[in-house]
Amino acid sequence: MNRVIKNIISGLTAAAIVCVGFTVPTFAKTSISLSPLNASLILNPGDKYEGSFSVINQAQNDEDLSYKAEVIPYYVNEDYSVTNEPNSYTQITDWISITPKSGTITPNNSQTIHYSINVPHDAPAGGQFAAIRVSVDSSNSKKTDEDSSNVRTAAGIGVSYGMAYLIYAEIAGTSVHQGEIMDASVPSFMLSGNIIGSSSIKNTGNVHSKAKYTLQVFPLFSDEEIYTNEEKPQTKTILPDRTLYNETIWADTPAFGIFNVVYTVEFEGVTEQVSKMVIKCPIWFLFIIIFVIAAIIIYFVVRAKSRKNSRRHTETQ
Repeated sequence: MNRVIKNIISGLTAAAIVCVGFTVPTFAKTSISLSPLNASLILNPGDKYEGSFSVINQAQNDEDLSYKAEVIPYYVNEDYSVTNEPNSYTQITDWISITPKSGTITPNNSQTIHYSINVPHDAPAGGQFAAIRVSVDSSNSKKTDEDSSNVRTAAGIGVSYGMAYLIYAEIAGTSVHQGEIMDASVPSFMLSGNIIGSSSIKNTGNVHSKAKYTLQVFPLFSDEEIYTNEEKPQTKTILPDRTLYNETIWADTPAFGIFNVVYTVEFEGVTEQVSKMVIKCPIWFLFIIIFVIAAIIIYFVVRAKSRKNSRRHTETQ
């Protein structure tokens, strides 16, 4: 019986080793980059603001890139997918002018795009949002399928063969900064994957605001952190009247272990903190534990039965 147990354990261990793998992330290549990626402004009615950003030709094919720049509305739907449909929060689109609107950038060089915002005297108080989209002329540049992939990040929005510079503006007046942390959670038991703190925040004000997310992980019997992002906490900009679901991830979570996890979410002066013991136990390890327990039970049952038969044999004699 001991040989059977050893063979099964060896088989389960081998299967676990085969099943453990790495997910290699792939990154879409873009022909250009922007610096910086966005601007966060506080403006008064009647103000005129001047700003600029750089468009950098980082194409790997050593060709000149022809581009065009245009101002478009920027907002998000209820599911936080980007929309360019105009609404009351994108009136600023009509207040922005840019120069130059088109041009050519030689390899490893950049072009500065200047923009000005003329705020009307009767501009409504609160958030206003727009994007300056810079697109590469596909007829004058070589692209691969990988180059044409869209990329969306917290700071910029990838578009076909280009990027967008985001403008977050707050028009002074009756601005309302408030929000609600609707939930914050950490799983108690995990079979696979990384430890994640997740939350949903609703911005109930009329201006954009940043949320801050912190994740701390400790061993079960120690106060010494094995992971923390306290020095560089995750931040997200949440637009008014919108709810954002977000995950903060410990990307190097071991295959198994028991941890104390503290997940903290801060938004508009409100703090929500979750402290929880998290057990991570891969399914193959569970099978081993179950098998070992079953083997021990069978061992004692067989042993008890053997002793019982031995006593009967003795009594018979």
